[in-house]
Amino acid sequence: MQTVLITGCSSGFGLDIARHFHEKGWNVVATMRTPRADLFPASDRMRVLALDVTDAASIRRAIDEAGPVDVLVNNAGIGVLSALEGMTMDTVRDVFETNTLGTIAMTQAVLPHLRERKNGVVINVTSSVTYRPLPLLSVYSASKAAVNAFTESLALELAPFNVRAHLVLPGRAPDTRFGENARARMQPPSPAYADFMQQVFSGMTADGPVTHSSDVAEAVWRAATDASAPMRIPAGADAVEWSQAARS
Repeated sequence: MQTVLITGCSSGFGLDIARHFHEKGWNVVATMRTPRADLFPASDRMRVLALDVTDAASIRRAIDEAGPVDVLVNNAGIGVLSALEGMTMDTVRDVFETNTLGTIAMTQAVLPHLRERKNGVVINVTSSVTYRPLPLLSVYSASKAAVNAFTESLALELAPFNVRAHLVLPGRAPDTRFGENARARMQPPSPAYADFMQQVFSGMTADGPVTHSSDVAEAVWRAATDASAPMRIPAGADAVEWSQAARS
């Protein structure tokens, strides 16, 4: 029976990914900063571990407790929605510490086992905002675009060891807490941005295709179980549209 370790499972994409793999019969190691076993069904195939991807000691403890894994899903991330001019560098560093460096650190910690066994998959969840630029997301987009480049290069390094690396790129997911969390980190820029920001927020509530957590869970499942899956897998109707537009 195969084992998947997933980061950022307290809500949203990570929660659904963990439940999806459990329903498919896998052993699941669901990690989050503050463990909540009540989010999942009681099962000897489900373990909930504490993990802060920005803390090296926390990563070591989680990896030791998890034991050998077949698939790593780097899903943990934080959002930020703000004009760059109003953002502190502490906030910028926090975003990169979690979204970019946390992904790299987790991958580095798991790789020795996958390489030695010559089998495994690393799946990094980024964002469809890397398909096209959007306002107020410059720092968030940069943190995710860095993971895209990291993953594509990493895949070449791992190929000789029969270890795959994939990207799953979700679209806008209003049913998750991403928008709420991103707005919580919003810092007021110059009043000169007020009208522009209001226009952006109005556009974000417009009707159109969106992404559901189940879309992301299915895309991650495909990456984990289908050796012929592409490097980049858009997740959600809007992400698919943006992916197609980026290729045209």
